[in-house]
Amino acid sequence: MHVAVVTVGDELLAGRTTNTNATWLCERLAERGVSVERVTTLPDRVSDIARVVNVYRADYDAVIVTGGLGPTHDDLTMEGVAAALGRDLETDEVVLEWLEEHGYSRSDLTEGTADIPAGARPLHNEVGVAPGAALERVYVLPGVPAEMKAMFGSIADEFTGEPRYREEVVADEPESALLDRIAALRDRFDVSVGSYPGEYVRVSIQSTDEETVLEAAAWLADRVASPAESSTTD
Repeated sequence: MHVAVVTVGDELLAGRTTNTNATWLCERLAERGVSVERVTTLPDRVSDIARVVNVYRADYDAVIVTGGLGPTHDDLTMEGVAAALGRDLETDEVVLEWLEEHGYSRSDLTEGTADIPAGARPLHNEVGVAPGAALERVYVLPGVPAEMKAMFGSIADEFTGEPRYREEVVADEPESALLDRIAALRDRFDVSVGSYPGEYVRVSIQSTDEETVLEAAAWLADRVASPAESSTTD
């Protein structure tokens, strides 16, 4: 399963809020064997949301959109998603009934609180008020992290894929010096490889076959200088 994650909010683009939702979602999806192929942050602008969601729902198996839910003037995500799907926004009776059952009076709710795209399946907010929605493989979740996490939990089983196994080899060598061995690793084993420089170079090895990953990691570990070896030498 291939998924795109879209986070919405001017505050994210301005750097006033850290985009922890995207990181958390990517981690949870990866745990379920789902491949996240795109993470995009958009402003609170209907046209941008509609355009990107429309493109991504054609390119990926599902699109998860977080942020910008609610009845205030800058909560425009539902409107953007509705536009992408060619739907009107409608007050959803199921949402209103659920909110009433959970202690909210209809008369006290701000106008627009229960509006979701016509025909969408409401996703109830166990932690807050603003509902999410699911329609045509587009899932709309709140931006408040606690609300987003709880709501994702209610739909997590709809995201499945082939489990991927990962091992990491740490090398105390320049990344450029490892290129020949990384190339040989790719030729020898059916794995995906990524290298991440820092104090040491971390080489990530992934595959859907656990035994292959373990064999590949052992093969590479035998052929690189480890931090422990370097400190012993010094």
